[in-house]
Amino acid sequence: MPDEPPSVSRRRFLRGAALGSGAVLLGAAPTSLMAAAPSALRFPVSDHCDGRRFFNPRRHINRDWTEVMRWKLTSSPAPWPDRIPITPAAPPPAPSGPEIAATWIGHSTYLLRSPVGNVLTDPVYSERASPVGFAGPKRVHEPGVRYADLPPLDLVVVTHDHYDHCDVATLERLAHDHPRAVAVTPLNNGPILAAAGWAPERIVELDWWESRTLPGGIVVQVTPARHWSNRATGARNGRLWGGFNLRLGDRSVQVVGDTGYDEVMFREIRQRCGAPDLALVPIGAYEPRWFMSEMHCNPAEAVQIHLDLGARLSAAKHWGTFQLTDESRDAPPAALAAALGAAKLSADSFRIPQPGESLRA
Repeated sequence: MPDEPPSVSRRRFLRGAALGSGAVLLGAAPTSLMAAAPSALRFPVSDHCDGRRFFNPRRHINRDWTEVMRWKLTSSPAPWPDRIPITPAAPPPAPSGPEIAATWIGHSTYLLRSPVGNVLTDPVYSERASPVGFAGPKRVHEPGVRYADLPPLDLVVVTHDHYDHCDVATLERLAHDHPRAVAVTPLNNGPILAAAGWAPERIVELDWWESRTLPGGIVVQVTPARHWSNRATGARNGRLWGGFNLRLGDRSVQVVGDTGYDEVMFREIRQRCGAPDLALVPIGAYEPRWFMSEMHCNPAEAVQIHLDLGARLSAAKHWGTFQLTDESRDAPPAALAAALGAAKLSADSFRIPQPGESLRA
């Protein structure tokens, strides 16, 4: 098929934004516009799935377009810088002992180096978090580790299908350049990976609480999160979302997916998986609260998640790279510092690395 003219591509993008979540998270299309759900049961029926669609246990709130319009018409996003200059760092060497080295690349992308392998979380190297390159949230800083400097990867984890976490352009590059890597993701996100060039034997889809041990010894388990799913195509909530508990030798890492705070969920993760040595916890994209609270925790709730998990060390993610919501870029770190003080916790217990900075746990 010949390339489409830009006007057609733009119309398709706008139609996709109306049918899905905009570029990233602006709510859902009216039910009458959504793709039809399969008639046969496709997934295990559980406290978070009716066999066709996924939902949050205890409560599930779908924002509609009237609420999106209310948000956009009644609030103004704080100004962000167009660009923040950084110097990308070389990734740290693989630890010689049992420690994990965690390097923040940007947004929700972390490189984890351990004695049993290298892991990349929610890889996004594109300039925009969007289905297209000419519109959508644009990154304000370069990736903290250049793509070409990534070490050979053993595992790529994708928490859910939103464009600021599931970037097909980056996944295509990884599928080609890291042939030994396996991609693990919650149920029904596998077709996105397959379309990005990942062979079926390199894709693992798991339900909440299911786990897989990789050949090198990494153990990965999908854990719950309070969120939702949608892209420009496909049924809303037709793909599962979640987080990951990773066993990397003698250390454990809890990758907290995009999530609203839940009074039960994170205590249950601790009970089932144990207290992690390191938790990667989102702190940004949370204003206005009336709209965002069901899908994104604020910094005070991130501190509570840290406590509920019993994490020895937490590190911030999901802030400072793409402007997705109304708060300023500086607001999440300031609010996190205040929340740590209110909880009488040391700043060293919940760190905010800069792009390219590495922590050890």
